Amino acid sequence: MKKLILLVDDDIDYLTQMEMQVRNFGFDVITAQSKDEALKTLETTKPDLAIMDLMMETQDSGFVLAYKCKQKYPDVPIAIATAVTRETGINFNVEKKEDRDWIKADLYLQKGIRSDQLHREINRLLKI
Repeated sequence: MKKLILLVDDDIDYLTQMEMQVRNFGFDVITAQSKDEALKTLETTKPDLAIMDLMMETQDSGFVLAYKCKQKYPDVPIAIATAVTRETGINFNVEKKEDRDWIKADLYLQKGIRSDQLHREINRLLKI
């Protein structure tokens, strides 16, 4: 059975591009265009992996969504994909335990990641 990946981003063009890439990698995909839409999806669906934008309805929507997802499904890996560092200079990292304690994500991705890198990171998070 194919692994299911939840993609969440308010930029429909980016979301569509990511969906096509991830489907081409051989995964099933479910998408949401907002934190609230993703939360509704998570009520009935447990993805194998979630990749979400950081800034959607609010500047911290991705952090809130990641926190709520981890509360419901602690074993689901989460990647936050964002351009916030490029746009603001603020750098987020999940390499240290203290960072992971407040950023409930397993990976932080810069938007614009190459397709082959994305595929490697997805496989790494899914342990395949």
